[in-house]
Amino acid sequence: MNVAEIQKALKDQNLDGWLLYDFHNRDLLAIKILGLDPSKFSSRRWYYYIPAEGEPTKLVSVVEKTVLDNLPGRKLTYLSWKEMHRQIQAMLGKSKRIAMNYSPMNHIPYVSMVDAGILELIRGFGYEIISAADLIQQFEAIIDEKGYRSHVEAGEIVLSIKDEAYAEIAQAIREGRALSEYELQQFIMQRFDEEGLTCEGHGPIVGINDHPADPHFEPKPEGGYIFKPGDTVLIDLWAKKKEPGSIYYDVTWCGYIGENPPDKYLEIFNTVRNARKAAVQFVRDRFDKGEPCYGWEVDDACRQVVVDAGYGDYFLHRTGHSIGADVHGNGVNIDNLETKDERRLVPGICFSVEPGIYLEGDMAVRSEINVFITLAGEVVVCGDEQEELILVH
Repeated sequence: MNVAEIQKALKDQNLDGWLLYDFHNRDLLAIKILGLDPSKFSSRRWYYYIPAEGEPTKLVSVVEKTVLDNLPGRKLTYLSWKEMHRQIQAMLGKSKRIAMNYSPMNHIPYVSMVDAGILELIRGFGYEIISAADLIQQFEAIIDEKGYRSHVEAGEIVLSIKDEAYAEIAQAIREGRALSEYELQQFIMQRFDEEGLTCEGHGPIVGINDHPADPHFEPKPEGGYIFKPGDTVLIDLWAKKKEPGSIYYDVTWCGYIGENPPDKYLEIFNTVRNARKAAVQFVRDRFDKGEPCYGWEVDDACRQVVVDAGYGDYFLHRTGHSIGADVHGNGVNIDNLETKDERRLVPGICFSVEPGIYLEGDMAVRSEINVFITLAGEVVVCGDEQEELILVH
């Protein structure tokens, strides 16, 4: 945590301070931003206030006086809840506009960590509370050059293993060997491990025909499908290097076992591909013009292509998610469906673009790429983009 950088950001956003609060390690974002240990026992409420100017203040229970001792700033303590209320007001002082980890209308639930009671309390003292969503993105989701390199390096390996997986299907078909969705998933995870990657136990999605019409289909050891000619195939795989601070790479590619895919499958693949490309172009156009670009707008641009093709009701999820040290990171998501992500796309963030069409009981297509906005503001697609179906034979 760099107090000076946070204070600069507070001034840039016309905020008087950022109040971070936790009880029982519930706000892992606050814990991460402050560099605290989430495994450390904590049973009392604590507050940490970073003003736009001046020294931070920590407020802790007399029962757990040392919980914030590794952080800079003066310390206040409380015993009773009444004393806690007085000390909060003493800590915040004459501030007016205070950032907290919440989201108005719960539009961005990923950052909405503060409970309604605390909001009522702080507002009751006369303070205006502003969402800290942009601050969280700036201090939790921005990826530096080292992180970006790890993302690119992981991507090269992931895409290579994706090719191996489709080759494994082709070989099994030629040999007349039974190969299940689950067995191919395990093959991919074994190759991850051999190449120094990890998916942290969350295995890739390998789905045949109607199975991936469930967007989060999970292959099982029993009851899965066996690959055979005429099958449609979806493989969604994600991994990062086994080094601290590494950034995930997450892509989805689709294929068909045979020479002549069904017309409907081609139609929905082409629609999804075109939607994916429209989303990236929208972001590039905004950055080229120096105009703000928000997550919800990119979702709209992508989704409209699917709607215009008559498949809007079958695009069942947001267009994309933040990517970081976790496969679903804490930056802006490309979403105006499940949530309205009003955060701005800024240099240093990484996110997926992954439109899909899901025809229950029949087939599904998803096409996923990773987009990184470099610190210089260049919009980069990391790795190959699928332009045509993979034909497996």
